[in-house]
Amino acid sequence: MTLEETHAAPRIEPSADVDERAVIGAGTLVWHLAQVREHARVGSECIIGRGAYVGPGVVVGDRCKIQNHALVYEPAVLEDGAFVGPAVVFTNDYLPRAVNPDGTLKDGDDWEAVGVTVRTGASIGARAVCVAPVTIGAWAMVAAGAVVTRDVPDHALVVGVPARRVGWVGHAGAPLVAQGDAWRCPQTGTLYVRRSSNEDDGLVAS
Repeated sequence: MTLEETHAAPRIEPSADVDERAVIGAGTLVWHLAQVREHARVGSECIIGRGAYVGPGVVVGDRCKIQNHALVYEPAVLEDGAFVGPAVVFTNDYLPRAVNPDGTLKDGDDWEAVGVTVRTGASIGARAVCVAPVTIGAWAMVAAGAVVTRDVPDHALVVGVPARRVGWVGHAGAPLVAQGDAWRCPQTGTLYVRRSSNEDDGLVAS
């Protein structure tokens, strides 16, 4: 995308359904058959793929990618640079039921939505499911097909069902190589150390 394009009005394909109350940032592309609901806020230079869904009030930062057929249900928050792969699902109901105990159909007043938060630079692989409420840490990576049921630390690489940490990744996305009490990115050479003695706090570039 050129500098001129980043300052241009958003490009919304005619077949996309973008509510007039949604806010779409400069240079953002909303592709065919995508739906962006009321009061959603999408930042600048984003890509919303074909058939993707962005729910009411969802907040998307700048330079995010939401790939084809991903379902981002409210009240999800994506910080800058987040990547959501094809057919990813963010849930929003911790105790899902179609009906109340008395058999009546549930409506918006009968449940409280819970959301997924994706921190800066994190990536969610294709067909992964994030079961709210969870937070995906900054620059973490969720493998394709994983089911995330607990918070993911910064820079963690998680795989499987349920997702578990199997390593660490750097800003470039490459698995980090252990080097004493630290980890080094094989692509950039950046050294990462633990943020604290608690492993769940993840890593930070030194």
